[in-house]
Amino acid sequence: MTQLDMRSAAHIDDIRIRPYGSADRDRLRRMSDRLSAASLYTRFFSGTPRIPEYYVGLLDRLDHWDREAMVGLDGDELVGIAEYVRDPKRPGRAEVAVLVTDPWQRRGLGSVLIAYLSQLAGRRGITEFDADIVLTNHGALLFVRHGWPAARSTRDGGAAHFTLPLPIPVLSGA
Repeated sequence: MTQLDMRSAAHIDDIRIRPYGSADRDRLRRMSDRLSAASLYTRFFSGTPRIPEYYVGLLDRLDHWDREAMVGLDGDELVGIAEYVRDPKRPGRAEVAVLVTDPWQRRGLGSVLIAYLSQLAGRRGITEFDADIVLTNHGALLFVRHGWPAARSTRDGGAAHFTLPLPIPVLSGA
């Protein structure tokens, strides 16, 4: 496998980026302790107090082709995760989602995870990501609007739906 080229992504000291593995299940559950109610709501679109068990189960069944996830680790603790799920009806598209612990938000970790994930997705024939973002998630909205100039969006109630063409634009100052 060719090494991923991350020259365009922000450098984050001491964070290790790698694919999610089944040994990460307990790390993912512990990640809830570093997530506010607002962070959980913007990722899961509901008032869950912790990362839902159904989500932990879904990540246990990654196939690393149609469904992939990259994680950021600070030491032994999971501090961020970005995932995609390919649309079986439109195999060139995949839904993308990101979750970063509160202490690591606004430091570029989400951008780095998306950059890694985008490169993998592109190698697997995915040409566009779809993303649903709660309108109160100002950081994610700014990232898409300023960092992804070719993004197209529609609005559905309290969320915006974006279509994000790959490859991801070069990240500057992420």
